[in-house]
Amino acid sequence: MYSVFVTGTDTGVGKTVVAAGIAASLTALGLKVGVMKPIATGGKWNRRLRRLVSDDAMALIKASGRRPIDRELCDLVNPVCLKLPLAPSIAAGMARKEIDLRDIWPAFRKLQKTHDAVIVEGIGGLMVPLKGNFTAGDMAKKLGLPILIVARPGLGTINHTALTVNYARQLGLDIAGVVINHAEPAKNSHAEKTAPAEIERFCGVKVLGIVPYTKNGK
Repeated sequence: MYSVFVTGTDTGVGKTVVAAGIAASLTALGLKVGVMKPIATGGKWNRRLRRLVSDDAMALIKASGRRPIDRELCDLVNPVCLKLPLAPSIAAGMARKEIDLRDIWPAFRKLQKTHDAVIVEGIGGLMVPLKGNFTAGDMAKKLGLPILIVARPGLGTINHTALTVNYARQLGLDIAGVVINHAEPAKNSHAEKTAPAEIERFCGVKVLGIVPYTKNGK
């Protein structure tokens, strides 16, 4: 059984696109794939499910082929969902709520026991504070998962990727590799063309793939 924690060099780099793509591909191979978005912000109230719902979590569930999408499944996949689109520690504070990290670990263990693979999508980058000084990177470490880093293709991505790689190594995380995702139409710039090889050389990690831009991330 293989599980991975999908993180990014920043917010909006396309973690959900990559995580959902992996889940859909493994499902197509006949594997039973579990997905998880432990903490999400920017949630929207869903009357049928009677809870805040994360668009990212819903995309992951659909990619894994799970049906029906009910309250129990959403609670398992996304134990913590906050309304304001901010870093979790801030979103919780402004909502006068406290994030209970203890909801996350048993949910992950249940997914592990009942699936061939589990794809976990983090929130923002590795240093996003979830509760106090506990970061997304700390979560990946506590879950015991290797990380897959999603990066932008253009100018600045070498620096952002190197910072993410260095922090991951400080935490003692295993790095599965980097995926470069075109969240916007390609510009065919020199930066885009040279970044993959330079990331491998400078950061000492493997660029596993480049995801082209597709409308609506599909």
